[in-house]
Formats: sequence, structure tokens, C-alpha cells
Amino acid sequence: MTENDDKEHIKVPTSSCSENCARGFRKAVLQGKPSCCYACVPCLQGEISNHTDSLNCFRCPRDQWPNSEKSKCLPKPTEFLSYDDLLGATLAASATISSIIPVLILGLFFNHKNTPLVKASNYFLSCLLLISLSLCFLSSLGFVGYPDHDKCLLRQVSFGLVFTFCVACILAKTIMVVFAFMATRPGNSLRKWTTFRVSYSIVFICCLLQFILCITWINNAPPFAQYNTDIKPEIIIVDCNEGSPIAFWMMLGYLFLLATISFIVAFLARRLPDRFNEAQFITFSMLAFLSVWVSYIPASLSARGKYTVAMEIFAIQASSWALVVCMFLPKCFFILFRPEMNSRENVMRRNRDNTIFVQ
Repeated sequence: MTENDDKEHIKVPTSSCSENCARGFRKAVLQGKPSCCYACVPCLQGEISNHTDSLNCFRCPRDQWPNSEKSKCLPKPTEFLSYDDLLGATLAASATISSIIPVLILGLFFNHKNTPLVKASNYFLSCLLLISLSLCFLSSLGFVGYPDHDKCLLRQVSFGLVFTFCVACILAKTIMVVFAFMATRPGNSLRKWTTFRVSYSIVFICCLLQFILCITWINNAPPFAQYNTDIKPEIIIVDCNEGSPIAFWMMLGYLFLLATISFIVAFLARRLPDRFNEAQFITFSMLAFLSVWVSYIPASLSARGKYTVAMEIFAIQASSWALVVCMFLPKCFFILFRPEMNSRENVMRRNRDNTIFVQ
């Protein structure tokens, strides 16, 4: 055997006792083993290694996320409730279609404005309420689509003002119902408070206070668009930061206060002796309204990303539908299907002794 043949049979020893670490892994020294021995440890969430036998993993930039092999960083996808999304398109279509219903009821009331049922419903306040309900449905459209600066600035403010206008109309109707009944007592001086100027003043003052609160909110700590990566680190959630959580909850708290006052006053006046007592409808509508928004609070806290926005849209539409159904569905039924009930005798019939009482 020649010297060259001997060299071919000699095996050169390797300087490592471990396999090479692939991309997406890093070397980790094994205690008690030679330095040439190591373990391959996968990179942590949000980190990559882009070459073999990497000693360290590198974290991706804030707007990027590793691929499945953790070998390179890719731009993060963005998430928001868009019109292209099935959920967003469904909610937007529902809001648009629902906004037509109060307009149709408004047309029905206009055609029957001289009937006793419509007059007893306080025709002008009912018209304002129906217009505000249509705007309530449309206000939910501000929550669908890309949340840019202008949309973030106005969507919660417009929602608060429109709903305040709506609840203020209901509060004015409630107070006017009580005044109208109490004014029938002999020698009662409340008759001068049953004019349309008083009801419009109630609506104006309630809306003015909410308007001042919203203007203060926008001037001091306005809402703004933000890129949120804390909820789901693998995606960018584009949402609106409310700026001042205190101002936001004060706006909602004021709205709930008006709704609660309307509910309490209507509940106390629900057994007034007229056969047609609108306080009963207001009681049920405010109860449904408050129930929807009380249920919304824990539901919104458990939702994440675009589903949080979807929950608020659902609450806006559900509470608006509660007001439409409880306030106007019975009246529309009598106007359309029971016209014989739409008479002064049936609307204004009282008990025998004509006693006015509030429980």
C-alpha cells in the first residue's frame, strides 16, 4: 500500500459535536460540555436569525413580524373594520337600511298629523325624535372604514350629540306628559308650562350641555388615530385613541343620566288614567335603551380589535331599534290597522272621577 493510499483512509476529526443550527434558531452553550457542543434553540416570538449557526436572534422592527420559519421580517398586516370585510359591510348595510325606517314613520305621522293619536304623541317632538333616530342609525357608519384623523375626531362626538338629541326629545316628551296631566287639575298653574317653547327649551338645554362637554374634550385632549400592536403583536390594529378617557366616559355618563331621568319620570307616570298614556311607551323604550348599553360595557371589554368597534355599532343600532319599536310601533299599528281606535274618545278617555295621580 502506498503512502497516498494511507492518507485516503485517514478520517479528519470534526471540531463540533453538534449539527449546524438552521435559520430561525440560535446557538446555546451546553453546560459541562466542550465549547464545540451546543444546542439549537428557536428564536423567541418576534425575533429572527437570518443565517445558519447564528449566535443571537434579532428582534423585528415594530411594524414587522417574522415569517413562519423566523428567518426574515415581513410587514405586519393591518386590521380595522372595513367596508370590504363581511362584518363591516353587514353592519353598514344594516345602518343604512335602518335609517330609512324612522323616515317612513315620519311620513306616516305627517299624513295623519291631524288625527288624535298623533296629536296626543306631541307631533312636533315626535318628528324631532324620528329625525334624531335616523341620524342615530347613520352615526354608526362613522365607525366603519379606515380610522383616519378626521373620523377619530368626530365619530364619538357625533354619536354623543345625536344620541343626546334623541334622549333629550324623549325627556321633553316625558315631562310634557306629566305637565299635561297635572295641568288638568282645577286652579293648577302648570298649564303655562305645557307650551312647545318649554319642550324645545328642554331639548336645547340638554344638547347644549353635551355640546359644551364635547367641545371641551376636543380642545383639550382630542381623539386621534393610532397603530396598536399591544393587543395582537403579530398584526397592527388601526384604531382610535379617545384622547381623554375621562371626557369620553363623562360624555357617556351624561347620556346615561338623561336616559335614567327619562326612565324614572316615565315610570312614575306610567299609570296616569288616560287610555293612551305615552309614559308607558317611554318607560319600556328607556328600559330597553339602558339594558342595551349596560350589556355593552362588559361585552366591549372582552372584545379585541375590530370586534370592539363592531360591538359599539351593534349597541348603537340595537338601542336605536329599541326606541323605534317601543315608541312608535304601537302607534303605527293603530294608525294603519286599527283606524277606528284613532279617535278622541279612545285616546283621551279617562277614569270616572278624572283623578290625576302619579305612582
